[in-house]
Amino acid sequence: MIRAALGAILSHWRRHPLQLATVMIGLALATGLWSAVQAINGEARASYARAAEQLGTAGADRLVPANGSISLRQYAALRRAGWQLAPVLEGTVRFGRQSFDIMGIDLLSHPLVPALEEAAGKEGAPPLDALLPPGRIFAHPETAATLAALQNRHPVTRTASLPRGVLVADISLASRLLRQPDRLSYLLILPDQIPGLKPLQQLAPALARLPAGTASDDTARLTDSFHLNLTAFGLLSFAVGLFIVQGTITLSLEQRRGLIRTLRGLGVPMRVLAGVFAAELAAIALAGGTAGLAGGYFVAAALLPDVSATLAGLYGAPVDGSLSLRPGWAASGLAMALGGTFLAGAQALYALGRMPLLAAPATHARGQQAGRVHLYSAAAGLACILAGVAVLMTFQGLVSGFVFLGGLMLGAALLLPLLIACGLRLGARFAQNPFAEWLWADTRAQLPGMSLALMALLLALATNIGVGTMVSSFRLTFIGWLDQRLSAEVYVTASSDLQGAELETWLTEHGITVLPIRRSDIRYKGAPLRIYGVVDDETYRQNWPLLEARPDVWDQVANGEALLINEQFARRHGLAPGGKFQLAAGWELTIGGIYSDYGNPNGQAIVSLQELLIRAPDIPHRQFGLRLPPENVPELISAIRERFEIPRENIIDQARIKARSLAVFDRTFVITAALNLLTLGVAGFAMLTSLLTLWSHRLPQLAPVWAMGLTRRQLAGAELLRSLLLAAITAVLALPLGLVLAWALLAVINVEAFGWRLPMHLFPGDWLRLFLLALLAAVVAAALPARRLSRLDPADLLKVFANER
Repeated sequence: MIRAALGAILSHWRRHPLQLATVMIGLALATGLWSAVQAINGEARASYARAAEQLGTAGADRLVPANGSISLRQYAALRRAGWQLAPVLEGTVRFGRQSFDIMGIDLLSHPLVPALEEAAGKEGAPPLDALLPPGRIFAHPETAATLAALQNRHPVTRTASLPRGVLVADISLASRLLRQPDRLSYLLILPDQIPGLKPLQQLAPALARLPAGTASDDTARLTDSFHLNLTAFGLLSFAVGLFIVQGTITLSLEQRRGLIRTLRGLGVPMRVLAGVFAAELAAIALAGGTAGLAGGYFVAAALLPDVSATLAGLYGAPVDGSLSLRPGWAASGLAMALGGTFLAGAQALYALGRMPLLAAPATHARGQQAGRVHLYSAAAGLACILAGVAVLMTFQGLVSGFVFLGGLMLGAALLLPLLIACGLRLGARFAQNPFAEWLWADTRAQLPGMSLALMALLLALATNIGVGTMVSSFRLTFIGWLDQRLSAEVYVTASSDLQGAELETWLTEHGITVLPIRRSDIRYKGAPLRIYGVVDDETYRQNWPLLEARPDVWDQVANGEALLINEQFARRHGLAPGGKFQLAAGWELTIGGIYSDYGNPNGQAIVSLQELLIRAPDIPHRQFGLRLPPENVPELISAIRERFEIPRENIIDQARIKARSLAVFDRTFVITAALNLLTLGVAGFAMLTSLLTLWSHRLPQLAPVWAMGLTRRQLAGAELLRSLLLAAITAVLALPLGLVLAWALLAVINVEAFGWRLPMHLFPGDWLRLFLLALLAAVVAAALPARRLSRLDPADLLKVFANER
């Protein structure tokens, strides 16, 4: 009995192959986009963990300073007390115009020593070569090749056991390169400590002990916002694709109601039918999900380079390596496919279980009893929006922001059918002839069958408007910010401190205003804090982008009484102008102002250069910003190169550095644009599948109108017009939703994710482009059904009058 029932039910797909293709493609699209996002996230997180493991910091606890750095005196005291520790000094060092992250370690005790010793042995280097002047540097082969082209003072050993972009050297060499002879960044606590040692809390109460694994966790926490954004995109794309699946499954079950009535009349129990339908859905989910996983792999592989550029540009955490097929995201994709398919078919299966034995076949006048469903849907949508607002007002953090966005988007989608129905009723009041009245009424009658596709279109358009507004606002703000921050006409990097001093003297003698760019890196509450020293010059007073400031703030900074901090640091630690801030022991300043610092994930402060040099006299003196009339820039660059033999790449004018910054910015958001386009494409396909699957239901409504004198060509035009009308109403309703989404991204998500808030700008030109794109999608989706109708055999229309419907 079960076998016969299964064969009868599955025969539906042989008669309707287009429906089977639709549900499979919809499921594959939904699973593919979700799997692509999860694959990218999984690869990124694996890269963070791999980098920490390669650097030897993943398997040992760490001692880190709350503020500032660890002194050699503290380290020596802990070693004398018997604790086995490996000191580490981290920072950024420049060779030519290229910056590298460098990690100085004790080459006699650090966990990396065996791997470095093996790499040096393969190149035939003497055992103690790395400990002797001039010092040996270890790097990944790609990084080593770049470094060797920039300098030849320090020999470079290639080893694949290190991550890209990181240099490792003996701590003595690193301290010389970083100009930090008596500082350490953190201490690794080695295994096999002597029992009975005095607790670290008593020996070093100012140091915090972090458990193993926090090295990768730090990077993961920093980039959590980006990965959560990607996950939200993937979930949205999955939901849009699921609308296709739900519409097709519901239609297929309705078309089989007559078959179900017959099978039940022949004695097949309802539980058996329910089990057969569940098995059918599971098979479809596995087949569509597998296809989606394959497509998602290729999408992720195509987008991974842009994701790496985004992570490197925003967080300094590039993802290296090729994409791997990881069980985690593959299982997640199949689970989402199975869960999504059963969720999409749950309502239809529930209705099937409650169907009376002698129920008639499907009732096709869907619009006649849709009003109550629209009201229930609108009530649920309003509840979702209110719940999202309540969460946003009650809780803080990135997750609450995304919960608000989820409630807003879902609620708006559920409100859409009622709003469109109201718009169609309003349009019907202005109808001037019977054909127009029929068109408005028939469009309202078809709304239940099109509602899921229109919801998908609404979400896709709103997402494009919201994310596009955010990115364009960011870009516009970023350009203005660059104009303020990059106020010097020329930026020069000398090869050494001696050359830097000579260059500064020569430039001053020639009447050029010189702005030294000098900095010192410390830690505040375990996180990096970069301190810049500035001279008292009108350039900063007139151009620096201050968000909040006390009166005469630049005078206070110049006098060593105040400092400026960037916006993200102020938000992260709840700081405001007027408060006191301690940079180091015995160095406490008033917070004079807060400035914008887009694109920087870490804290930053600005103090008087004179005060900074008192506490950090050995910081490099190689970078300068030069103020001069723009027309004199080419002549000055030539003179500097001729006088000091500074390489061309070490002298860059304002226009070139702005162009490079904007190029990095634009590439950073390529992934966002790609996901926007994919989501909109899935929504357009949802409209096409809805119109195609509803095609057989249209004949009973169209045949009487044809019989009253309308030609098939006129009916086909009416189909196109109906599709355009529904898409236009949806696009108009998507605009306010997209603007609210943009506000939430700029004022809520962006602040929680990055620590800065951006002003919101409006771009009507982009809205018009999306509106026209929505209309184009509607025309393309309706083109095939309209073409079928225009070429339909009149005999097929006449058969409608002989049918029981």
